Amino acid sequence: MTGLHWAWLAGAAVLGFWMLGAYNRLTALRGAILTAWSVLDAALLARQHAIGALLDATEPSLAGERSATTAMVAAQVQLATAAEVVRRRPTTEEPLQVLAKAEVAITSALTRLLALVENQSELKRLPEVAAPLQLLAELGPRERLARQVFNDTALAYNQAIDQFPTRLLVRVFGLQRVGSL
Repeated sequence: MTGLHWAWLAGAAVLGFWMLGAYNRLTALRGAILTAWSVLDAALLARQHAIGALLDATEPSLAGERSATTAMVAAQVQLATAAEVVRRRPTTEEPLQVLAKAEVAITSALTRLLALVENQSELKRLPEVAAPLQLLAELGPRERLARQVFNDTALAYNQAIDQFPTRLLVRVFGLQRVGSL
């Protein structure tokens, strides 16, 4: 073998090892996104159960506010449907955008429901209402932190696939940007 052959072989080896390293880095970042999603998903499920318990406890007392409870139920269904789609592919941008819209709807409906409960002080004192309210208050910071961790890992992944020369591998490996919440 001549020196030129050795140079080509060395160049191909360096390129191969770089591709392997870049792919492993992107795979690790995708794994971090999946881990962050599982934590966020657990927080969303816990919030959904707390909202369900709050609805069950307040529905008889808020019979005159049927539109608020109906809006809350509709927002929960919308969020559950969107979350189920994200569970299948948490690294796909479009389902995350749908989930973000569902989050806006549930936040609005929950704010309205909580305002109605606040206006009825005797309702807040009932144990079956106080427990879900306390749980929702505890879950809020946990959910925000989980959302921030998810968004940070998604940003790190998106930055990694946008960097040159890693950007050259995006099509080769079929990688896509990840959305945020």
